[in-house]
Amino acid sequence: MIHTITNTAVAAAVASTVAFAAGRAEAAAFVAWQVTNVPWGDVLNVRKYPSSSSQKQASYPNGTVLSMTGKCTDGVDLFDISGLPASQQTQLVRYKWCQVWHDPAQNGQFVAGWVYGRYIKPY
Repeated sequence: MIHTITNTAVAAAVASTVAFAAGRAEAAAFVAWQVTNVPWGDVLNVRKYPSSSSQKQASYPNGTVLSMTGKCTDGVDLFDISGLPASQQTQLVRYKWCQVWHDPAQNGQFVAGWVYGRYIKPY
């Protein structure tokens, strides 16, 4: 009986450690960038596809912190460039579209969208 209780306790401890690690890995799948350089009185539009003519999903003002997936057009990966100085990261995405993970309706239904790199910087 004690052997069964011990095995159950060990199994529960291992399961909770794995669940905790999995939760941390999932949370680390995003990188934070901030909306910047949007002209006064304007907002940054998030588009369904990486194109200025694509459907607008939402818009955010300067200072908003965005959850970026890391994926940008032309093969730029925000995770790969994250060790570079912020000014260099900003320059690398300046003319790219980068993917965000956001909740445009603020109802818990997160979707992917795209923002133009000229208006974001590392947070």
